[in-house]
Amino acid sequence: MPLQTQLPTWTAIAPTVLLGLTALVLLLVDSVDPDSTRPTALAAVSVGGSVATLAVAGWYLLAGTGQVGGAIRLYGGSLVIDGLSLFFTVIVASVVAMVSLASHDYLQDRTYQAEFYSLVLLAATGMSLMASAGSLATVFVSLELASLPSYALVAFLKKNRGSVEAGLKYFLVGAVSSGVLVFGISLVYAVTGSLLLSDVATAIGDAGDFVGVAGIGVVMIAGGFAFKTASVPFHFWAPEAYEGAPAPISAFLSSASKAAGFAVAFRVFAVAFPLDAVVPMGIDWPLLFAVLAVVTMTLGNFAAATQENVKRMLAYSSVGHAGYALIGLAALSGGGPNGDVMGASMAHLLVYGFMNTGAFLFIAMVERWGLGRTFEDYNGLATRAPVACLAMTVFMFSLAGLPPFGGFLSKYALFYGAIQGGFWWLAAVGAINSALSLFYYSRVVRAMWIEDPVDGDGVDLGATPLGLYVAVLIAAVGTLALLPAFGPVVETAQSAATALFA
Repeated sequence: MPLQTQLPTWTAIAPTVLLGLTALVLLLVDSVDPDSTRPTALAAVSVGGSVATLAVAGWYLLAGTGQVGGAIRLYGGSLVIDGLSLFFTVIVASVVAMVSLASHDYLQDRTYQAEFYSLVLLAATGMSLMASAGSLATVFVSLELASLPSYALVAFLKKNRGSVEAGLKYFLVGAVSSGVLVFGISLVYAVTGSLLLSDVATAIGDAGDFVGVAGIGVVMIAGGFAFKTASVPFHFWAPEAYEGAPAPISAFLSSASKAAGFAVAFRVFAVAFPLDAVVPMGIDWPLLFAVLAVVTMTLGNFAAATQENVKRMLAYSSVGHAGYALIGLAALSGGGPNGDVMGASMAHLLVYGFMNTGAFLFIAMVERWGLGRTFEDYNGLATRAPVACLAMTVFMFSLAGLPPFGGFLSKYALFYGAIQGGFWWLAAVGAINSALSLFYYSRVVRAMWIEDPVDGDGVDLGATPLGLYVAVLIAAVGTLALLPAFGPVVETAQSAATALFA
C-alpha cells in the first residue's frame, strides 16, 4: 500500500519541515545561551536534523511516496512531492550532514557557531523547496531562501578579507541573476496568465503573436538557473566564492546548491515548457542547454588545468561538472529516451555530492593543519596522513571518472543516455573533457604520494580533527559504495525523471 494512503497528505513535506525546524532549534538554543560553550551540542543538533531528514526522505522514496498513484500536490499545486523532489532532498540532506560534522572541527574557537549551523540548515530548507516547486512563484521564493543564507555563509570569516570580498561579489551577482530570473518569470506569466507549471504548459502552446516574448522569458529563466548551477557564462562568481568561503561552505555550495539548481531546472523545463509544444514554436531550449553544456564543461576543465591553488582548481572543476550535468537537459528530444538521460544526470549529481563534498572537506582539513593551498603544499602529505590522503585519492579519481569508483559509472550512464538520444557528439565532448580532467586531478595525487615535502620532514599536523576525518571517510565510503549500488540508484532516478514527461 502506498505510503501516502497511510499518512496524512501534508506529511509529504516532512523532510523539508525537518530541515527548517532544525534551523529554528539552533536559533532557540542560541537565544537561550548566546555565548554557548557547547559546540559539540550545536554540531550534534545540526547533524541529527540532517540525518533525520535523510532518513525520512529515503524512506518516502523507497516507499513510493509521490510516485505510486501520482505526485502529491499541496497548496494548490505550488508544492509537488514526487520522486524527483525526494531524490534531490536526499542529496541535500547527505551533504548537510557531512558538512555539519566537519564544521565541528573547522569552527573550533570561532564565534557565532549557532548562526553558522542555522544558516546552513535554512539554505538547505530552501534547496529542498526548490526541488518541490510546482509554481514559478515558489521557484523564486525558494531560490531566495537558499541564496540569502548562502551569501552570509560565504562571508562568514568576517576578519578575512578574501571571505568578505567573495561574499560581496556573490551577493551582487546573485542579486542581478535574481532580477533576470524574476523578469523572465514575469514575461512567461504575461503570455500564459499563470505561474503554475502545469498551467503554463497548457497555455504556452497558444502564445500566438507573443511567441517572441515567451522565448525571451524562457531564455531569461534559463539564465537564472545557469547562475545557480555555476554554468558559463554565469560561472564567474563560483571560483571567487568557493576560494574565499570557509571550505565546508565551499563543499556545501558546490554540491548541494548545484544539485538544487538542477532539480528546479529539470522540473521547470520538463513540465512547464514541453518539447512537443515549444520546439515547433521556435523555442528550442534543449539547443540552448547543449551550447551551455559544451562551453561550460570545456571552459571549466581548461581553467582548472591552469590553476596552482588546489581549492580554486576544485572550484573550476565544479564548473566543468555543471557542464556534464547539463547534458540531462541538452540531450532531450521529442520521442527520445528523455527520462533515461535526465535520470542519469540526477544519479551523477548524487555521486558528485559525495565525491566533491569529500574533496572540499579534505581541503578544510589541510587548512586547519595550516599547510597552505598550492599543489606544492600537498607534497609528501601521505607520509603524515595516509588515510585522509587515500580518501582524497578516491575523490580525485572518481571526479575524473576512472573505474572502479562511483564517478565512472555515473559518467558512463550519462554519456550512454546522450548517445541513445542521438546526441553522440555531446557524449564525445564530455568524454574528451573527462580525459583532460585527469591531468589536474592526478596532480593532487602525485603531490601527496610521490613528491617529497618541501620542508624535509614536514611540519607537525597536531591533534587529529576527528569530525573532519569522519566526514571525509564517510564521503569516501559513499563514493565507493555507490559503485555496487549504482544500479538501483540510477533506476530510481530514471523512474523519477520519466514521470516528469508522462
